[in-house]
Amino acid sequence: MTQPLFEQDGTCFIPSEHARGPWDPNALHGGPVAALMAREMESLPLEMPMAIARFTVDILKPVPFARLRVTSAVERPGRRIQLLKASLIASDEEVCSARAWRIRTTRLSTGVEESQGAPFEGPGSGTVHIPEAETPAFHRTGVELRFVNGSFFEVGPCTVWIRLLHPVVDEETPSPLMRVLAAADFANGVAAALPWGQFIFINTDLSVHLHRAPSGEWICLDSRSDISSGGLGVSDSALFDVTGPIGRALQTLFVDELSR
Repeated sequence: MTQPLFEQDGTCFIPSEHARGPWDPNALHGGPVAALMAREMESLPLEMPMAIARFTVDILKPVPFARLRVTSAVERPGRRIQLLKASLIASDEEVCSARAWRIRTTRLSTGVEESQGAPFEGPGSGTVHIPEAETPAFHRTGVELRFVNGSFFEVGPCTVWIRLLHPVVDEETPSPLMRVLAAADFANGVAAALPWGQFIFINTDLSVHLHRAPSGEWICLDSRSDISSGGLGVSDSALFDVTGPIGRALQTLFVDELSR
């Protein structure tokens, strides 16, 4: 079994090097953080089949490479719709907060065809991304990326298939939601609107909306980023699995010049 992104030690989680982010070697990537918080939300008890349809995480501070705790609760209970919340804590300080809508699932006679197929080539036809360095980090060793359009360091929109290479916690199999969140946080990096090395474009949040759970290991982002000269930006992604669309993801971006 490959090394997980986090090892559980009692009520704490210890990150591995595969969870590191691209901007600061002492901070974690948002994808593993979002997946870890979703894991805690998904463990909250329920009385009937339900699924998380919207998950939003606000990154209050850079998440340090340190022992972390996660708390969660049902903020608004209900038999058909629930609002969940979670906090990520480092050194007794909240560094991320999250909210999620959990909605009752059932079988409806809608006539909607869900297996429409993705409107582009699958992961088997994508160009495998070769990391620019061997130092472990989530974008290098935590996932596999296969580009259908664009590439990691190419400016502009891109289409990329992403697959987790590690369990999120210990030897547990990641849930479909955890796989989506781990992948969706890549949008601002893979669909950069400005050159790497000259600008930073750090996301302050991640919001994922799903109309169904994905199947399989591969998640596709069809992404673009739009920025302004005032230092604001947004990354927008259509999300797919190998059978078709599953939802959308948005990130708010802080944009700045590295020379400033």
